[in-house]
Amino acid sequence: MSVAVRAVRRKKSAGTPEPGELLAWYDRHRRVLPWRARGGARADPYAVWLSEIMLQQTTVRTVGPYYERFLARWPTVTALAEAPLDDVLRLWAGLGYYARARNLHACAKAVVERHGGVFPDSLEALRALPGIGDYTAAAVASIAFDADAVPVDGNVERVVSRLFAVEQALPAAKPVIKQLATSLLPPARSGDFAQGLMDLGATICTPKRPACALCPWNVVCVARARGDQETFPRKAAKREGKQRYGAAFVVLRADGYLLLRQRPDKGLLGAMTEVPGTVWSHDFDVAAALNEAPRIGKAPWRKVAGVVTHVFTHFPLALTVFTATVPRSARAPAGARWVKLDEVAGEALPTVMRKVIAHALPEL
Repeated sequence: MSVAVRAVRRKKSAGTPEPGELLAWYDRHRRVLPWRARGGARADPYAVWLSEIMLQQTTVRTVGPYYERFLARWPTVTALAEAPLDDVLRLWAGLGYYARARNLHACAKAVVERHGGVFPDSLEALRALPGIGDYTAAAVASIAFDADAVPVDGNVERVVSRLFAVEQALPAAKPVIKQLATSLLPPARSGDFAQGLMDLGATICTPKRPACALCPWNVVCVARARGDQETFPRKAAKREGKQRYGAAFVVLRADGYLLLRQRPDKGLLGAMTEVPGTVWSHDFDVAAALNEAPRIGKAPWRKVAGVVTHVFTHFPLALTVFTATVPRSARAPAGARWVKLDEVAGEALPTVMRKVIAHALPEL
C-alpha cells in the first residue's frame, strides 16, 4: 500500500468499510439493467463488454435502447466481427464518441481472430484488445469472470473519495482512489462488489444531495462525518477548449436526394457520414466560406439564419449553414453521394450533422 493510501486510511476513526455490508445492500437494491445477469447467473462477457464500451461518457438511460438494438442485430461477438463497419457506425449514430464504435468493431474482430470468438479472462489479455483500457478490462474481468479487480468509473471515484475523504484532486488522485477501492475487495464475489460500488454511486452517493441515510457505509464515511461529502471528489480546474467555427453545405436535389460524404477514417468523428463542409478553426472567415462549397454547377447558395452549435469534449463548435437546391441531373462531386431524403435517418450521421440537416431543411 502506498504512502498516500496509508495517509488517507489513517484519517479514519469510525471503523473500516466492510465489503459484506455493500454486498448485502447490493443483493437487496441492485439495479435491473438489460446487460446485467440476474442474481446468481453467470454474466455474459460479450454483454458486459458491449455495455461498458457504450456506457463510456454516456448515461444508462441513453445506452439502453442502443444496447438492445445492437444485441438484436449482432447477438454474439462473432456476428459483430462479421458486420461491415458502416453498419456498425449507422447503428451507433447519435451515441457520440465515435472512436468507440470503430474500436468496438476492431475489438470484436480481434476476439474472433486471436481467441476464437471467446473473450479472454485475464486482465493482461483483455488490455491487449483494441479499445480496451484499464477500466474496461477490470469491468469485464471482474463482472464476467469474478477476477480480483475493481473497475473505477466516475461513480466509484465519488464513493471512494468520500468514504476516505481523499483530498487530492482528480485526475491526479486516480491512482490513490484505485488503490483504496482495491483494498476493499472481498475474498469472493468481486463482480457483484464492483457492480455494487457502481450502483451505490449511481443511486445513493450521487453528485448532489447524496442519500447518506440509506448508505450501507454511512457510519464509516469520513466525508459524511465531516459534513462536506458534496465537495468530493476534489477536481482540478478544467480548461475550456477554444471556440471553433466552420460552415456546412446542405444540398438537396430536386427529386428529394441529399448530398452526403464520409469523413476520413482517422480523427474526430472518423468514418462517420456528414454533409460537405469546411474545416473547423478558431479563426474561420465566414465571408470566404463559399470558396469551399461543393462544386455542383451554379448552385444558388443561401445562408440560413442563425448557427448550429455543438459541444465536443475538447471544444465548442458553431457552424454557419448554407443551402442549395439543384436539378435532378446534378452529379455528386468526387467523394460524395446522393441519398434519398427519407433514408437519411439510417445513415451514420453524428449528432452535430443531424442538427445541421434539421436546421437547413425548413429552408429547402
